[in-house]
Amino acid sequence: MPVNETFARRMRRERLHRHGDRGLLVVALDHPIGAGPIVPDGRLDPLLRAASDNGADAVVLHKGALRHVRTRWFHGLSLIVHLSASTGTAPDPDAKVLVTGVEEALRLGADGVSVHVNAGSLTEARQLADLASVADACDRWGLPLLAMVYPRGPGIRDERDPELVARAVTVAAEVGADLVKTALPAGAAQIARITAACPIPVLAAGGATGGGAPAVLEHLGIALRSGAGGAAVGRLIFEAPDPAAMTRSVAALVHDQRVRRSVPALVPLGREHR
Repeated sequence: MPVNETFARRMRRERLHRHGDRGLLVVALDHPIGAGPIVPDGRLDPLLRAASDNGADAVVLHKGALRHVRTRWFHGLSLIVHLSASTGTAPDPDAKVLVTGVEEALRLGADGVSVHVNAGSLTEARQLADLASVADACDRWGLPLLAMVYPRGPGIRDERDPELVARAVTVAAEVGADLVKTALPAGAAQIARITAACPIPVLAAGGATGGGAPAVLEHLGIALRSGAGGAAVGRLIFEAPDPAAMTRSVAALVHDQRVRRSVPALVPLGREHR
């Protein structure tokens, strides 16, 4: 525990871990601004119920989505309000901007906030400044900060390159985040070096692989065995035929060491979603 951590921040950090210190499962549902509707009828309540009832610790949502969901799901589920966004139709989809702030997130009932940074993008400098500003506000208000940092931009050929990923998670820690989400490389030894060198928990992103959902689960299992502090997944759950069953599968990996030890070797990984 950081020596200068306030009681409020410590309490909220502990609240995020609904299942103790065995690992953190975050269901990311912040995709609609960038990718369009993620459910055909616009109703997020079934996804929130699947997360709440099947082992997830927290969910990431944009502020507007909170007007259209029930509060009951958050009796056993923490809320992370996502502060940044970009659209898939923008001239530069990698250019994330802040669309709300820490104080509004607190008014909405947030247990934490998250910010996306694309390291290597054309607007990296502004995104870093935004992350630093949010980190300062989180310090003042005692709110945990999840930084989603990806090596992504015109000069980035492989966003899972181990050296670039190590730099990305270091950025999050150095600027003041409590947690960092990123797309980890495939190799267990590479992941272990990244997580060991990062002073804050690293959450393994789900994303796309060449082998579909089974390959994503294999990757998450290997990441968790190699030191990842949890998983942050979205498409894996909301695109699943049975989101509740998929949530249970990921939760078992995150919260049960016996399950993650049984995961087989990894198949080749593809590009992480934006």
